[in-house]
Amino acid sequence: MAIVKAISNQELAALANRLRLTLIRDRMEEMLTMAVDKKLSPRETLEFFFRQEIRRREENRIRQGIMGAHFPAVRTLEDFDFEAQPSIDVKQIKELAQLEWIRQAKNVLFLGPPGVGKTHLAIALGREAIKQGMSVAFYSAEELGSLLDRALKEGTIKQKLYQLSKPKLLVLDEFGYTPFSSAGAPLLFRLINSRYEQKSILITSNKPVSEWAGVLGDATLTTAMLDRLLHDSIKYPPIDNRNDPPRLSKEVLSHAKKKEDHGLRCVQQWRIKNHDQTRRKSEDPAPDTR
Repeated sequence: MAIVKAISNQELAALANRLRLTLIRDRMEEMLTMAVDKKLSPRETLEFFFRQEIRRREENRIRQGIMGAHFPAVRTLEDFDFEAQPSIDVKQIKELAQLEWIRQAKNVLFLGPPGVGKTHLAIALGREAIKQGMSVAFYSAEELGSLLDRALKEGTIKQKLYQLSKPKLLVLDEFGYTPFSSAGAPLLFRLINSRYEQKSILITSNKPVSEWAGVLGDATLTTAMLDRLLHDSIKYPPIDNRNDPPRLSKEVLSHAKKKEDHGLRCVQQWRIKNHDQTRRKSEDPAPDTR
């Protein structure tokens, strides 16, 4: 029987490096000592090594995904103060955190006044998507508008739109604070159209969708864009119940009705349970767009 010559830790580390097992390479001696102390069998030692390597790779993947998403801050669902916003249905937010809507290429709209946590929730859901293996890109609306305008001037708009079409989730924050340029608005439509029923978009805005034409400067373009955004989407009404649920413009409702006639579900309304029912009854009811 041939005698297998023992090799040094340095040689083992070199072999691990060739296999790109970087954790085992970097912590070889420490991990071997831990295996001996725990009296692990050879099979258990291999399992221990491999699980540690997988854990580090997963941590690296998540860290790189978060860095690549360019979130403006660290925000999680765990540190969101739901007590400060009692009108938010915690169960609904947790359901969104399951990310089934991303798997189904649906869109989410968070609409409400400033300071109620829309951006916090958007970042938190984006981080959760990365943890679950999905690619995410985060832009403020102003940042995205400038990016599209610059790419158009530099002649790289085709490549930029392709790049923006790739992430599984695109977060567009603070839509409505600043208007898009006359050139940027059609480019935004092209981007949304390229992701339609393929990839998800999460938008936060302090404006109801009926006012978005003022942001884009073109009612027809806005209607076409909303037609794609709202088709089978999840629209969370104002997260603070001081405001009425935003209403859709007549043009958008008309488009939604046409799709509904063809058996397509256009808008899934998520209404806040404790909204003022009396106030809504005093107004003309909006057409049912479900």
